[in-house]
Amino acid sequence: DPTTGEAPDEIGSEALNRWLFNTDTVDKVLDHVMTDGVKVEGGDKLGKTIIFAKNHKHAVFIEERFNKNYPEYKGKFLRVIDNYETKAQDLLETFVDQHVEHDPQIAVSVDMMDTGVDAPRVVNLVFFKLVKSPSKFWQMIGRGTRLCPDLFAPGEDKSHFLIFDYCQNFEFFDANPDGIVASSIKSLTQQIFENKLEVAMLLRDEKYSTEDDLDIQKQYIDELHATIASLDQDRFVVRKALRYVTEYYNRWRWDNISRGDWSDINEHLAHLDVPERGDDELARRFDVLMLSFQLALIGGFKSFEKYVINVSSTARALLKKQNIPTVGAHVALLTDLQSEVFWKAVNVKRLEDIRQNLRELIKFLDRDQQENVYTHFEDEINKDDIQPRDVIEAHVQLQSYRDRVESYIRKNKHLETIKKLNNNIPITSEDLIELEQILFDGDERGTKSDFVMEYGDQPLGYFIRSIIGLNKTAANEAFASFIQSGNLKADQMTFIKQIITHLTINGTVGMTLLFEPPFTDIHDMGLMGVFDDAEVLKVKKIIERINQNAVAA
Repeated sequence: DPTTGEAPDEIGSEALNRWLFNTDTVDKVLDHVMTDGVKVEGGDKLGKTIIFAKNHKHAVFIEERFNKNYPEYKGKFLRVIDNYETKAQDLLETFVDQHVEHDPQIAVSVDMMDTGVDAPRVVNLVFFKLVKSPSKFWQMIGRGTRLCPDLFAPGEDKSHFLIFDYCQNFEFFDANPDGIVASSIKSLTQQIFENKLEVAMLLRDEKYSTEDDLDIQKQYIDELHATIASLDQDRFVVRKALRYVTEYYNRWRWDNISRGDWSDINEHLAHLDVPERGDDELARRFDVLMLSFQLALIGGFKSFEKYVINVSSTARALLKKQNIPTVGAHVALLTDLQSEVFWKAVNVKRLEDIRQNLRELIKFLDRDQQENVYTHFEDEINKDDIQPRDVIEAHVQLQSYRDRVESYIRKNKHLETIKKLNNNIPITSEDLIELEQILFDGDERGTKSDFVMEYGDQPLGYFIRSIIGLNKTAANEAFASFIQSGNLKADQMTFIKQIITHLTINGTVGMTLLFEPPFTDIHDMGLMGVFDDAEVLKVKKIIERINQNAVAA
């Protein structure tokens, strides 16, 4: 656990490809397959192979490790074939050709090749995910059972294939021949209902007697009562619980709920609520996250600090989207969520305000950053261990490497080289050396290797600009001559302003971005549709100069 430094005694095979993308594990699996897999062409080449991956991120990680370890194959020998790949169908058709061994020779599949694909030349199947459906398991094995004449040599037909099972699927089905029947899970709406009720019940304790606490308790009880009172009693599931619906239809019944009532409500009523039409799933997930945060705060759970990190990093990501009007309207709150002062004074009411203000903004996050709102922390509480703690000190200790580095940069914008980057002043090689010395301390902020592993091998100036953005005045000055040199039309001025806004948030801009939303909102051809060729070249030179100023001369 990067937040606590603790490690479990063992990690289940499912975790290996769901979230633990261990470099060493993937490297050894690939080496095993490349070394011991069935070969063709006289043993000189690995035969057609399917690697069944858990999800897209897992598949991409496998591809990255293969290309790193086997550069001689030039990134073509192994390819990811899933619904994220724009050329998936072309790759699939090439892979399953039964007459010729075209690259890719290894297909990393996420669901697309589990069933329904006829690939006679496949001789290696790699189970890099846990499968719990027996029918799907045997269908996946069926990918290797297709016959293929002359596969190993003229007159030597396909006679066998190998299965590499790294997730104990065979052991699983030996013990569970019928697989596992999926257990029902609580819907987001039910979780929201139950969490609101639990918060309200806990706030009845005498120690929660502030006006804010009482307001939240009443608000949640009012909302829960309104939910039950508005249920459509013609719905079958509502009629089944009509006794309880009728009992809790009256508001007064909610004023003195006993623990037995609480249990009855959760068992018979909580699941009857349905989301409002058009309510975004990510908004509901954020509701669950924030209500769980409230429970962690009230109960003194160990996971409280994790929620602080989670919400503050979500707010930080949203700040990069402030050019979206609905996000821009909440800049003050998003900024406050980066403040130590805010978290020192946090209470249930403040968390409710965050929930209501930000829930509709989560959909604007980039997909990989939306993962925060899917997080659930398992809590253990021992009342004897509850004691006051310094939230901010714990917050700093629990910060990830990424948070520590980015926080350091923001707090040290006054340093000369960082000021240069912020103000679009070219940096020198001496500046870069100084920057590396202060940024890579080998301790709290890690090493250069840690940086490359986390962020990739990118220019340090680009990275710092991505954190602090580009000073707006400097960005305007960079385009001043271009703007003043001609009579720009309204759409052209708007386009330049969009570039400047992007630079103030992200620090640099790649030319390809100028042909994607939001730059295509003005014209579907982006930059080329708004300016003529000569003007495009001028804009390109300005952007290249801005970007180059972040790279040491």
